[in-house]
Amino acid sequence: MNAPQHAHPTPVIAPRPMPAEMVDALRARFGDRCSTAMAVRELHGRDESPFDVPPPDAVVYCESNQDVIDAVRLADRFAVPVIPYGVGSSLEGHLLAVQGGLSLDLSRMNRILEINAEDLTVTVQAGVTRTRLNEELRHAGLFFPIDPGADASIGGMTATRASGTNAVRYGTMRENVLALGVVSASGEWVRTGTRARKSSAGYDLTRLFVGSEGTLGVMTEITLKLYPLPEAVSAAICHFPSVDAAVQTTIAIIQMGVPIARCELLDGRTVAAVNRHDRLSLREQPMLLMEFHGSPAGVAEQARTVQDIAAELGGESFEWATTPEERTRLWTARHHAYFAALQTRPGCRCVTTDTCVPISRLAEAIGESVAEADAAGLPYFLVGHVGDGNFHIGYLIDPTQPEERVLAETLSAQLVGRSLRLGGTCTGEHGIGLHKMGFLLDEAGPAAVGLMRAVKQALDPKNIMNPGKIFEA
Repeated sequence: MNAPQHAHPTPVIAPRPMPAEMVDALRARFGDRCSTAMAVRELHGRDESPFDVPPPDAVVYCESNQDVIDAVRLADRFAVPVIPYGVGSSLEGHLLAVQGGLSLDLSRMNRILEINAEDLTVTVQAGVTRTRLNEELRHAGLFFPIDPGADASIGGMTATRASGTNAVRYGTMRENVLALGVVSASGEWVRTGTRARKSSAGYDLTRLFVGSEGTLGVMTEITLKLYPLPEAVSAAICHFPSVDAAVQTTIAIIQMGVPIARCELLDGRTVAAVNRHDRLSLREQPMLLMEFHGSPAGVAEQARTVQDIAAELGGESFEWATTPEERTRLWTARHHAYFAALQTRPGCRCVTTDTCVPISRLAEAIGESVAEADAAGLPYFLVGHVGDGNFHIGYLIDPTQPEERVLAETLSAQLVGRSLRLGGTCTGEHGIGLHKMGFLLDEAGPAAVGLMRAVKQALDPKNIMNPGKIFEA
């Protein structure tokens, strides 16, 4: 299996120094909310990607739209890069300062601005996290379903077009963002979209910014769709003799039209890591973790159908978690899978993939990728939001052994190449960032990437909005 021809795992570092005059102007405007302390800069110059990049030149803690506007206008005046920062959970290097510049920390912009329960919408500032949002919404009998695992900020989730465990039922951020407030590269605050569920008015600027990874503007306000809390929720786990049997079960569930809310795959080694991390006693073999939403009768019918399908394909030990406490424990363990896997090899770094393929090709994509990883002998873990064809393999490398990094990147590139060949994408939810710029060329082609460059140039002529991400400008 050949790797994509444009694989590009090494970031290009091209610093653009911040003038002392700009630092002085930032301090005059923001006081102690502007920091050039190395500890603060380093905190804002790291994420969960395997890259080591110098930190930004300064950090500004924003608390309002006007703060963002003023900071961006200074950056525009001095042609200095601006990098939006949420909680730092990126896996693909989105927030790394490859060209230096100013990190805009939006975590203090954490107000829920307006809940419209009758219309099932909410407007929040970009720094609100998904956990806090759902805590507030629960009192109104509503919830926001997009769940990428990490307690990410809504701004970060919008910027990367996140999805996660509920996407098979509720879609991704693309389907659930109605409107945005964005600060453009020139420092102008722009409103895109409305609270209406549809519109034919002009270009769809909202969709343009969703998934733009901070390269077109800084999103400060987001209006989202909400959903009523389901009347009944039930979760179940089912163990399988092989990863292939679990995947075939998933394919059958989706092709039968079962409206399953969540369908997560963990391979045996991931289950073992989760057991140790969360003190569970799950059988250490491939497992599907599923959840059903709806009326009590509907949930029961869905569950029976899925149980029958699983049994026909070798599934066994079907176990139910019907209480909120049991469900929370299982899903918390699933969300800890990444960190649980890291603990199996102390001091390691993780090179991750997150491809997505048409559901009919899922078994082929996972089976061949697992076989390659096993043959290579490099420690790895496998998880997946397999209900919509999205899966992740994380290769655990010793950062002191360069040959392991090369091997991991080779395996990752082969996996991406396979997914593209099968009609899929190089990234289902993590985004392009630094890590997958070459893969974007393989997927979209030079002409499409050229159009993206033209949009970037039109909206950000000085290339100050998170430069060096998605493609090299």
